[in-house]
Amino acid sequence: MVSTSAPGNEGGQAADSAPGIPGTSHDALSWYAVQTRYRFEKKVAEQLRTKGVETFLPLREEIHRWSDRCKDVSLPLFPGYAFVRTDGKPDSRTRVLQTAGLISFVSRHGQAVSVPQKQIELLELLLARRVPCSLHPFLKMGQRVRIRGGCLHGWRASSHKLANAAS
Repeated sequence: MVSTSAPGNEGGQAADSAPGIPGTSHDALSWYAVQTRYRFEKKVAEQLRTKGVETFLPLREEIHRWSDRCKDVSLPLFPGYAFVRTDGKPDSRTRVLQTAGLISFVSRHGQAVSVPQKQIELLELLLARRVPCSLHPFLKMGQRVRIRGGCLHGWRASSHKLANAAS
């Protein structure tokens, strides 16, 4: 499930223009991952949307059971992270960073790393098709996995560490 997007675009589809960033074309914008405080993902996404920043917070549905009831809850697919679409200029980055609960842009060697549009689209597709997914924090480097179910059914992958990546 997609929780937030551009203002007036609650369905999570890509917006046609760059809201809140005058003078930029939608094509000049890139997606960036941002780190948030623990359990602040939804609050950060809402604040950014209020500021006119296009956001994407992928959510997964989970049933929580208590002794007296069951409830469907929406949890972030990537706890502690959300995605923002911006031009990457210093003033735009500063406006994003001045959001309560937002820690930083995901970066490498001090430079914010953009997320390819195709990866965002694939995430949206997986969520739109309601492919069951869960977190697997115990994968080891080099471990091979096979995707079972959904549009990526049958794909094989393995986890790798990037060369020169900070540990």
